[in-house]
Amino acid sequence: MPKNTKLRERARALTKNHKIALAGVATLGAVSLAFSAVPSGGQTTTIDAASAAPVTYSSERVKDVMASVTDQLATASLKVEAIEAKKKAAAEAAAKKKAAAAQAAAAKKAAAERKAAASKKAAAAKKAAAAKKAAAERKAELVRQAKEAASRSAQRVQVQQVAAKATYANNLDGWIRQSLDIMKSKGIPGSYNGLHRNIMRESSGNPNAINNWDINAVNGVPSKGLLQVIPPTFKAYHVPGTSWNIYDPVANITAAANYAADKYGSIDNVFGAY
Repeated sequence: MPKNTKLRERARALTKNHKIALAGVATLGAVSLAFSAVPSGGQTTTIDAASAAPVTYSSERVKDVMASVTDQLATASLKVEAIEAKKKAAAEAAAKKKAAAAQAAAAKKAAAERKAAASKKAAAAKKAAAAKKAAAERKAELVRQAKEAASRSAQRVQVQQVAAKATYANNLDGWIRQSLDIMKSKGIPGSYNGLHRNIMRESSGNPNAINNWDINAVNGVPSKGLLQVIPPTFKAYHVPGTSWNIYDPVANITAAANYAADKYGSIDNVFGAY
């Protein structure tokens, strides 16, 4: 039988475990040789070691046993290497799977963050649009109210001029009564008591009274006259047939009553600053 030099070289490189296995196999081989020396009749005889004759073993059989052991060790080494390779491949696959899972989780998290940012941006845009719409609606409502007020004022002032009666006294009582007659002809509501009460609170009956300290004065439009009317209001609610002088008692009372009717329904409904 030819010598298996390659297998012998592999056998020399075996690990400690392989060497232990080799020793076990060698022991088994020796036992096998011992049994082969038993006679073919199947009976065994106890032989005294001192009187037994030397046993001669065949060199060819020993070579065969050694070759068989070497082959077995080589096969075992290949199996161990295959197991180690399989373990390594399994570890690499597990590592790749773990890396892929981590990458997928990171991608999922990034997608969730992008979605949250987009949702937040959309909510902010929606809120801004709602605020803009509300502001536009408020502005439109103010414009509408201003137009309605101007229309009501125009309807009241578009009447014929009423001549003042010569019978009115040139005092607070006469001024109030003259103004009431003009108001009645123009459809402006109000009573003597309502006018008198507000006049006494605002100016104490002084037609030349002027307020130089309140917010209107700070803004450059101080309140003037019996009912303390600011110039812009006097101009907007001036009643035709009366003087354009804001200090004129009848003109001041009538314009103030016209303004109070537009804002509060009547001068009688005014009990404080208006």
